[in-house]
Amino acid sequence: MLSVIIPAYNEEGNVERTAAAVGKVMAENNIDHEIVFVNDGSADKTWEKMTALAKADSRITAVNFSRNFGKESAIFAGLETAAGDCAVLLDCDLQFPVETVVEMYRIWEKGGVDIVEGRKKSRGRENPVYKGFSLLFYKLISKSGGLDMKDASDFKLMDRCVIDALNRMPERLTFFRAMSGWVGFRTEKVWFEVADREIGTSKWRPSQLVKFAVNNITSFTSAPLQLVTVFGVITFLVSLILGVNTLYNKFFGNSEAGFPTVIILQLLTSSIIMFSLGIIGYYIAKIYEEIKQRPRYIIKDIVCRREDKDKNGK
Repeated sequence: MLSVIIPAYNEEGNVERTAAAVGKVMAENNIDHEIVFVNDGSADKTWEKMTALAKADSRITAVNFSRNFGKESAIFAGLETAAGDCAVLLDCDLQFPVETVVEMYRIWEKGGVDIVEGRKKSRGRENPVYKGFSLLFYKLISKSGGLDMKDASDFKLMDRCVIDALNRMPERLTFFRAMSGWVGFRTEKVWFEVADREIGTSKWRPSQLVKFAVNNITSFTSAPLQLVTVFGVITFLVSLILGVNTLYNKFFGNSEAGFPTVIILQLLTSSIIMFSLGIIGYYIAKIYEEIKQRPRYIIKDIVCRREDKDKNGK
């Protein structure tokens, strides 16, 4: 059985449409499936529509968070709820084509592959600034984490062994897109075109995207901490050059008061120290979040008609 995991936040206009599209494609291709909707604290009627679908169709499970915990938490809630032999992540806005899920499933069905990863042929209609920052973000993650994140997405089909491995990972601050590559396993890629959103608008604001990038870089790699060492080396070299220049002028009688040099050097070192402390402080805050051991999410309700599932949806 294939579990189709669909996180959603304020997607009341897409829930029924997405469920119908998935059901139609799965039926046409004779694929046993379930749909796991995860409502990430939506403020509209997303949960009401999920509930109605789950009550009407035994193949649909609806999970409701107590508040908005973010897409990463919704993804892992879906993975922990999924009962299939494999699972695929699908966006509720259908920008990931359902037809490509069938291609992924057939590759997995043949055996020998544990992860079928969807890679974007293009990024669709995106703001050029957002596209540029996205490319920079994935380049940084790829270099610091040792993973190939170019054109990566959450659109992946995973075998049960991969799902179980991800569910066993204890950290609270997660980055699914990178973690699913970090676990290893045999992987094959398929390429897809990102479809245009037909209903609604993107829920990502620029400030949220910046926060998303910073959180994921710091939660998945310690590379920013290495900047502290780099800045220290740079400061040392600058100080060495200025020190040699000062001694030269002193010995050859060209020494001046030198206050501008001192001021510039102090401003440089002070700014580097404060910036470095900021990076260290951010990592300490992340450590603080982890050691509190709070759950990634809190489930308020689960609606499901399947008799073989318990109250946790499994």
